[in-house]
Amino acid sequence: MDFSKPSHFLHPSYNSPVTRSWFSKKPAASSLIYPIFVSEFPEEETSFEKMPGIFRFGYKNIVSYLKPLVAKGLTSILIFGIITDESKKDPSGTLAGGLKKDGPVHLALKEIKAALPELYLICDVCLCEYTSHGHCGVFDEEGRLNNAGSVQRLVEAGMSYIDAGADMLAPSDMMDGRIGALKAALLKRGLEIPVMAYSAKFCSGFYGPFRDICNSAPQKGDRRGYQLPCDSKELALRAVARDLEEGADFIMVKPISAYLDIVSEIKRKFDCIVSCYQVSGEYSMIYFAAKAGAIDKKRVVLEYVTSFRRAGVDAIITYFVPELLEWLQEK
Repeated sequence: MDFSKPSHFLHPSYNSPVTRSWFSKKPAASSLIYPIFVSEFPEEETSFEKMPGIFRFGYKNIVSYLKPLVAKGLTSILIFGIITDESKKDPSGTLAGGLKKDGPVHLALKEIKAALPELYLICDVCLCEYTSHGHCGVFDEEGRLNNAGSVQRLVEAGMSYIDAGADMLAPSDMMDGRIGALKAALLKRGLEIPVMAYSAKFCSGFYGPFRDICNSAPQKGDRRGYQLPCDSKELALRAVARDLEEGADFIMVKPISAYLDIVSEIKRKFDCIVSCYQVSGEYSMIYFAAKAGAIDKKRVVLEYVTSFRRAGVDAIITYFVPELLEWLQEK
């Protein structure tokens, strides 16, 4: 088997009924992905003022929250691990995974897989929630971002999630070469596991509430050196081309509301399945505008989702999934 061409392997893209449904253009619950936050504490349930209705759960009580959603049609989730105890963080993000496999994501995967085997489990692969400096990679002795070292840690984390039961990896770090490295590691182990690349992830102002929940804001500087500049379509397309060449099964655009032109351009240029992430700031703007009586939340959310599909999005990651599952069932 030739491991030098990961992009030639197509089976991971459609070996699950969930991912096969993304190739269909029919509106369906299976095209919705629900992001969830899991902490290292077994029974945590914390709400957040900036994102009402969204919680950070302990790895033990997440199942009881997910069960009724699965009964309503939830098919897939995107899992983020959170470390709230700063003393457990270190410069290399040890609890993200690797030799140690007892981080919040690993513990949650085992609980969810055992209780809800039908649920498709996608794991965010990044280091920022686990590092003491809050960045998505590791640094060298001179304090510069070490791309090669970062990719190595991401591969270690990703493989540990697979061992714990993940069905898909979604690297969000934006390091160069991480897709090829993850695919090569999977293929060497003989695993047909798909990778959803955060390819067009912009350095956006919409991420604020997420960073509060995840306790993941950078301690110094920002992420402009590795997340995409908001004003460059060309760099986004180059990032997508690179990740597809390295074997990405699916491409993500994040955020989405202000970047529908990027989705349309990706669809025009590449023959690929595109997901989008309606991020925390987008959720909060809609929620608080509706709470103030300025808009009708249901009507506006459905309008947004329709616009995503119209632009070419195939799978939608959104915090409105619980409500959308009910709205989609209405006549």
